[in-house]
Parts: sequence; structure tokens; C-alpha cells
Amino acid sequence: MSGRYDDLVDRLSGVVDDLDQIAFDQLREAASEGQASSADDKRLTQARRAVEKAIHLLRGSSIVDE
Repeated sequence: MSGRYDDLVDRLSGVVDDLDQIAFDQLREAASEGQASSADDKRLTQARRAVEKAIHLLRGSSIVDE
């Protein structure tokens, strides 16, 4: 990874962690209310994937389609 992107990659990794935490909190809340999942689950997942793709691009890694 290029040194100039290290700080940005670290910050984006923090965003991924934050998105994960929000998604887990909402899932836990939905489960306690007897719901299958929260309404924002898909949006949070898409946002997380987009940030992960940005991290891979900045690291110079190839992105493998899931």
C-alpha cells in the first residue's frame, strides 16, 4: 500500500467498523422485537461493501466479485 493512503485506509476501516456496529445493534433490536431484520439492513450492507471496495482500491488490491 502506498504510504500516502495509509491514514485514509485506517479511517475507512474505522467507518467499516462503525457500520458493522450499527448493523449489529439494529439486528439485535429487531430480534428482541420479533422482527426478521431492520429496514436499513440492506442500505448498511451496501454502504459497508462500498467502503470495503474503496479500501481495496487504495491498497492496490484486486477486487473479487462476491
